[in-house]
This record gives sequence, C-alpha cells and structure tokens, in this order.
Amino acid sequence: MFIQSAAEMLAGVPGCRLCRQSRMIETQALGDAGGGNYLNTVAEIETSLTPEGLLKAMQDIELRLGRVRAEKWGPRTVDLDLLLYGERVVCEPSLTVPHRQLHFRSFVLAGLAELCPERVHPVLRRDMQTLAGRLNGQNYFVRPDMPRLISIAGLIGVGKTTLTRGLANALAGQAIYEEFDKNPYLAEVYAGHTELALDSELYFLGSSVRQLSPESLNGGKIYVNDYVFEKALIYARSWLAPEMLAEYEMIYPEQHKKAAVPTAVIYLEDTVEHCLQRIHQRHRPFEQGIQPEFLANLERWYNELFERWTACPVIRIRAEECRLPEQVETLAREISWYVTHEEKDRCTWSTQ
Repeated sequence: MFIQSAAEMLAGVPGCRLCRQSRMIETQALGDAGGGNYLNTVAEIETSLTPEGLLKAMQDIELRLGRVRAEKWGPRTVDLDLLLYGERVVCEPSLTVPHRQLHFRSFVLAGLAELCPERVHPVLRRDMQTLAGRLNGQNYFVRPDMPRLISIAGLIGVGKTTLTRGLANALAGQAIYEEFDKNPYLAEVYAGHTELALDSELYFLGSSVRQLSPESLNGGKIYVNDYVFEKALIYARSWLAPEMLAEYEMIYPEQHKKAAVPTAVIYLEDTVEHCLQRIHQRHRPFEQGIQPEFLANLERWYNELFERWTACPVIRIRAEECRLPEQVETLAREISWYVTHEEKDRCTWSTQ
C-alpha cells in the first residue's frame, strides 16, 4: 500500500521520527480530475530538517514510489503535502506553509482534528476543529476565473451592512447591498398589509438575481454582499400565507440557479436582544414593530440552512469580533485565505 510505504520511508529519513497517523479517509477527486476515489491520512512527525529540507525528502519519496506529475489533481500513486511546520509561516516560490489549501479540505482537517483538535492555524488563528466545522464535510477550491463572492448572513440588526462595507474596503473589493430601501412594498408589509407580502418577496428575489448573476460580477474580482441569496426562501416562509408561499416556491428554484455561488459565507451571530437594541437605535420606521419571536424564528431557520449547507465554507463570527476597525482588518486577513487565488497576495496578508 503506497500510503503505508510512504509513512515507513518518511520515518526512515535521517532527522525524522514518525509520531502518530490519523485514520484513512476516502474522498472523490477534486475538480474535473478522474481516476476514482483517493485515500488520505495525516501524519505527525518530529524533525530536525528545515521546511525546505523536509519538502525535498517528501518529494524524493514520491519519486521512489512512482509519482508522475501530470494534470493537476489527476491520478497518482502518492501525494505528500507539508501541511504545518510548528508555528512557522513560509511563503517561498517553491513552498507555502501552512499549506495553501488546508482550510478548504475536510479530508485534511478531519485528520488534523483527530490528531490535534486544539492546534491553531498560525495564520487564520483558528483551531483545527473550528476550521473543519466550516466545511460541513465538503472539500472546496477557488476557481481563478470565477468572481470571489463573500456573502454575509445573519439576523436583522446584527451588523451585516456595516461589516460588508468594512470588508469590501479592507479587501479592495466591491460592496453589494440589499435594495430594501427601493422595495415599494416592504413598509406596507411590516405595517400589516400581508396581501402585499408576495409582491415584496418577489421584488427582493428579482433584485438579488440582478445583483448576483454571474453576468453582473467580474471573474477574479472580490465582492462582498450583505445577504445570502438563500435568505429569500427563509423570509418567504416567514411572511407568506400558504397559497402565496406555494406560488413563490414554484418560482424560486429557477431564480436560484441564476445566482452566483458564494466563495465563502460569513454567518454573523448575536443574541436576539442585542439585535433588537440595534433595530431600535437605527430608527427605521418600518422595523420598529419587529418582535423577538420573529427574530428567534429567523435564527432557527438560518441555523437549519447552514447545518445542511454544502455550497462553500461557512465562517461563523460573533458580532463582537468585528465591531472595531482593527477587528475588521484582522477578519479580512482571515477571509483573504478563502477568496484569494494568487499565492503572492495571500503571502502578503500572512506577513502583515
């Protein structure tokens, strides 16, 4: 078995000692590569080699086991990656540590969480258990030709729009805001005119499609928007009477297909009480009648949505973690590792 042979050969490298190895995990190939499923494991070693020296030893083992470097993510006998090297951060043309895709790979994070769940990523400053939880068992990658859309989800009053503005500035991206102020029906619906609820939700649905369609977004550019497209269905189920909801649910699936898939979602969390305080402080007349029960239901539906989410990583952030400008800058550095394709850009963020 190639994996076991590689582990034994690594243990035999002068200056290396194999400490532990995680269980085997079987996964499908990433991207469009074929070749069947792959087996994966994570090994912990002690070494006196430099990161560059260890990488060279690993590449030698690959060659000895018949590795041929052809298409990216294509079939191969064995693929050894240097994931972490203590607390070191390395940004060289031939080596990036931590591994640049570590936080996108459930099969990697599962092994790391098994061996060292409290180990902290030296750039993202999150432990392996937290990073694994963001992926919901999936494996992702960033396509260089696609727009980098960061969608911020959360309760009314949690601070989505403020964070959108701050992150867009920090990441040199473009902010996209929900057009609630242009919706001609919204105030009437909040005032109790439920017969207009379907019109209001269809307005939001059409507006979201216009804003988030791939034709409206440039490939490779970063965008930050203050809502997740799927909230449309959450709010429709909150407002609409059964017959209106049935009509809406017939329209929604085709419209959903027209929206770009986010590269990452930030789920901004806070208590219902804190959100209500901010709603009252910002004095939007049509929001002042919002009740705690309504926000509690929204929170439950958002949690249900993200428990089954498989479109992209979901990054849960407490609202108090991103109130101050310096906190937003720190979060932007973290988010850049999820949306930046160019290695030089990520390395720039890593060393700031």
